[in-house]
Amino acid sequence: MKELLMVRYGEIFLKGLNRPYFIRALVRKIRYALRGTGSNVWVHDGRILVEGYDDPETVVERVTHVFGVHSVCPAVEMPKEDFDALCEQAIRMMDGLKGTFKVNARRSDKRYPMGSPEINMEMGGRILDARPDLKVDLHHPEHVMNVEIRDQAYLYVRVIPAVGGMPVGTNGNATLLLSGGIDSPVAGWMVAKRGVQINAVHFHSFPYTSEQAREKVLDLARKLSFSCCGIKVHIVPFTEIQLQIRDRCPEEYSTLIMRRFMMRIAEAIARKTESGALITGESIGQVASQTMEALGTTDAVVSMPVFRPLIGFDKSEIIDIAKRIDTYELSSLPYEDCCTIFTPKHPATRPKKEKVEEAETCLENPEQLIADALAGVEVVSV
Repeated sequence: MKELLMVRYGEIFLKGLNRPYFIRALVRKIRYALRGTGSNVWVHDGRILVEGYDDPETVVERVTHVFGVHSVCPAVEMPKEDFDALCEQAIRMMDGLKGTFKVNARRSDKRYPMGSPEINMEMGGRILDARPDLKVDLHHPEHVMNVEIRDQAYLYVRVIPAVGGMPVGTNGNATLLLSGGIDSPVAGWMVAKRGVQINAVHFHSFPYTSEQAREKVLDLARKLSFSCCGIKVHIVPFTEIQLQIRDRCPEEYSTLIMRRFMMRIAEAIARKTESGALITGESIGQVASQTMEALGTTDAVVSMPVFRPLIGFDKSEIIDIAKRIDTYELSSLPYEDCCTIFTPKHPATRPKKEKVEEAETCLENPEQLIADALAGVEVVSV
């Protein structure tokens, strides 16, 4: 008999003939998450199993944050031939539990002499004999004694929910415009959960934005990086572009012009990193630069798709997710970002694209501004 973790996947099960590819990708990500724990991760008889660890709580915590994992079950593996031993182990695993229970047997080995209903009745009866304080409830039990009969028998009671989604990297790459606010980390997390490997771009306007603001963004990236299996943050020097926009362009269009430059630069970095899309944390109507007309004006300068997973979310809904993924407190630290400096008093909320393009002509050599910003990019791996 040995203790191990049984890792269960969800949506991957629906992938048909492509399922082995997704399982292999998930195993790689679990191994990445468990670096330094001494764990051994392998696939056996259709299940992902983990053993060899010293600290089970740490291992469970890490595995449940891996995208693609549906749940984790601390289990016991033992020979299936001795049914009496299986029942004794089940009784031990029910020790300390109160309320109602049922036995749920699954028999993938059809040569096993007992069918699933027979296992359920016999093992359930023995548990009741040993624990008369428990009661059977076949429809809404408080506890389920799971028994899987494969080449070995696997018994488990606890089913620990995990993050779900798809293994990172199985659905391509995308580049996240990562500010220090609440929204963009949530947007990146949501797209990464669908199996997308994300890179990040952050615009830093030193000395108008501080080193603390820069570190805050890197800390946010570190929060995301565990589930995302590492992130490269491209820090773009943005001061000169913002100063020129402030000094030369009509004030009501300054935020939109700034956003258009961000999109151009982010797209250039995205193509260099083989990303197929950009990700932003915009929610329609949340601020002046996020009206339908404003979003169309900023999107007009790029040719790749722009993913906005929060587009229909209320702020309270976004905050709830930020708290769940543990980015909210960091995002709430009072360090400014480049989007909050040089903010116009009366920004245009329903801009005409032609008017914004005309306003941009006030800038001197915008292509060179973009080239200089790209030349000064600092890449930080977290």
